[in-house]
Amino acid sequence: MHLTTNALVLREVNYKESDKILTLLTEKEGKLTVSAHGCRKKGSPIAAACQLLAWGEFTLYEFNGLWSVKETASERLFDGIRGDLEKIALASYIVEVTEALAEEGQPDPGLLAVTLNCLHALDKLGRPLPQVKTAFEWRSMALAGYEPQIERCGVCGRPEPMEPHIHLGEGMVHCGPCRGKLGEGVSMPLTTAALAALRHITWGPRKRLLSFRLDGDGLRRLSQASEAYLMTRLERGFRTLDFYKRLSPEG
Repeated sequence: MHLTTNALVLREVNYKESDKILTLLTEKEGKLTVSAHGCRKKGSPIAAACQLLAWGEFTLYEFNGLWSVKETASERLFDGIRGDLEKIALASYIVEVTEALAEEGQPDPGLLAVTLNCLHALDKLGRPLPQVKTAFEWRSMALAGYEPQIERCGVCGRPEPMEPHIHLGEGMVHCGPCRGKLGEGVSMPLTTAALAALRHITWGPRKRLLSFRLDGDGLRRLSQASEAYLMTRLERGFRTLDFYKRLSPEG
């Protein structure tokens, strides 16, 4: 069986002397684990596309239930990310989260699109890295079914919560004075502008995902909350996030 599809390389692991095992997020078949035989040999025609963050067309063949790379045509390598250590650290975190959220063999066009949008932003748009990070975290959580309740205070129903906070365990926004009516767990402060940005990220058009502005304190709070919310929902940490935070001023 042969399959030709566009795909993004989410992970690469060296294997044997000249091979790699790749995790791809494909347009047609969702997440796939494939082998790339000989891609580490000098002059290999598939080498360029068989590296982390590469986007391109892959022709795969299946034998005994295992996929292998037959041909590739790299379309975008995000070179503007590769020359910047902080950017590549954040991009590595983004694709590690994407790998965690994607299901093997299940197409997920929304997750693929938001991942590519955020990589494009790191590569070309010059947006603040915390803005790209928090936009990716909140939107990917919503796509995965973990969208928080942000329409109004989850306790009193106020449309615009006073002193807005987000309760990580309950997954809801609430007024600061309503905190005592919620159960145990962490509740993180936002600002009014940060809540407006969160609504834009969650509900707005995908192509305008990053078209919001926040001051330093609002962006810091929103980014800290999105990171904590993601790790609370997925019940795990990410080594790439730890590395990014060691490099980043916000870390």
